[in-house]
Amino acid sequence: MIRASKWLSFPCPIAQIDLSKTLKCGQSFRWFEVAKGEWRSVLSNRVISLKQDAESVYFQVYEKAPLTAQNRKRKHDNELELNSSEEKKLELILRDYFQLNVDLTNLYRFWNDVDPHFSRAATSHPGVRVLRQDPVENLFSFICSSNNNISRITGMIEKLCCNYGQHLLSYDGREYYTFPEVDALAKDGVEGALREMGFGYRAKFIQKSAQECLKKGGREWLLSLRSVPYEEARKQLIALPGVGPKVSDCICLMSLDKTNAVPVDTHVWQIAKKMYMKSLSDKKSVTDKTYKEIVTHFQSLWGEYAGWAHSVLFTADLKEFRL
Repeated sequence: MIRASKWLSFPCPIAQIDLSKTLKCGQSFRWFEVAKGEWRSVLSNRVISLKQDAESVYFQVYEKAPLTAQNRKRKHDNELELNSSEEKKLELILRDYFQLNVDLTNLYRFWNDVDPHFSRAATSHPGVRVLRQDPVENLFSFICSSNNNISRITGMIEKLCCNYGQHLLSYDGREYYTFPEVDALAKDGVEGALREMGFGYRAKFIQKSAQECLKKGGREWLLSLRSVPYEEARKQLIALPGVGPKVSDCICLMSLDKTNAVPVDTHVWQIAKKMYMKSLSDKKSVTDKTYKEIVTHFQSLWGEYAGWAHSVLFTADLKEFRL
């Protein structure tokens, strides 16, 4: 028996967050649009739905209730009752996840002033925020992202959760699981099983990185990287199997609070070549030297939140968001 809370809300104008862009732009791969404008995923081990209007974000949480004798008599009553403390806790989880302490309109204003290219993109793409994700999920999701597209990455992560996460509930024809813990991905046999599921060479990286993480302290070690300087966090991440410069920068930006980390992939390299750094026009690929030059250029131009500005331009360059 599944119970859903009533829809709750908190004020947040769409200029501060556009859910449809932020949740679909390749930061997280577990949000599904279950109805027009309504998004559902697992966050902090809870199944949550989100939607918004021009001035507010709305959220609803679901739980599986034991089918006791009392519940059998109350099957028509499927509302999950939350007290004020639980409601506030959920709101705080969402505010932290979306980093709503950061005033996005002020950042857009600054980037518009210093960068005319950004200004053109920002007009059509307001409200693109960087998520503050769980670093375990973020790490293994982006190991899956190597030489991959969003659709296939989404499928791989769904397989990870179904096979190594904990089942939470079934609702509207979909199964919801937690993301696997590090120790579940470090066990013997994981690589072989993932290869059979179509993960290819990424299977080895997932198991080996999980084992290395466990040696260093697992989840707590990853969380500890939030409190070290960007370059140190990046250096430690790159030491993990399957984690190169781009993946490490994605993790630094999206789960470790390194707001100036700028992941450089094909999209960002092409943006840099066409609009910002004509000196790259004869380059055929991204070398370590070129990568550093692009990152340094954007950090100098966009400042402390360079990674956030990068996410706006990256989103604007995605095929489904081009106007």
